[in-house]
Amino acid sequence: MAARAVLVVDAANVVGSRPDGWWRDRAGAARRLLERLTAADLGADVVLVLEGRARGGAPAGRSGAVEVVHASGEGDDAVVREVVAAAEADVTVVTADRGLRARVLAAGAAVQGPGWLLDRL
Repeated sequence: MAARAVLVVDAANVVGSRPDGWWRDRAGAARRLLERLTAADLGADVVLVLEGRARGGAPAGRSGAVEVVHASGEGDDAVVREVVAAAEADVTVVTADRGLRARVLAAGAAVQGPGWLLDRL
């Protein structure tokens, strides 16, 4: 039996990958990403990690097919915690952050860049 697939999304990094004015409304950008993730069939359980002002874009908890996690501090730490919590799953993290990439690879996850995810939405 194949392991369950989990996709952990570093929202700040994905939103920040496109210069579309997201910095003027971080909560709105997070909400739009959540809407796109909820509407997509990505073939995996999706965890969206929000930090800072982006947390105002969606309440923590389940939103359709997406689990929203509010980072209490650094978003990178919350992403790593989600990877460790899903250790029995086939976990992929979406980020372009090199430091985070190294941490999640060391924890056993695969990594894809923001463009990979955005192309699927």
